[in-house]
Amino acid sequence: MWPIILHFIRSNAVYITLPIAGIIGVIGYNIESILSDKYTPYSASIEEKRAERITDDQNLKNAANVEKLVYRENVLGRNLSPSLEKK
Repeated sequence: MWPIILHFIRSNAVYITLPIAGIIGVIGYNIESILSDKYTPYSASIEEKRAERITDDQNLKNAANVEKLVYRENVLGRNLSPSLEKK
């Protein structure tokens, strides 16, 4: 009798394991929902944080005060090779 049962289980393993896995998944989901805390604290989104940083930035209040727009030196003079430097 056991060889017949084992042959049936072996040939129909896919049809037997799917309902068993579904039942185990439902039981696990319900146990997790009972045991876990469902409260997630609010945190601002990345877009909201970026918008706050932009509005709080002091440099944007006065457009003439932005350091990146001030001409300081020749860009091509930076990191110049010693063989190309003027003597």
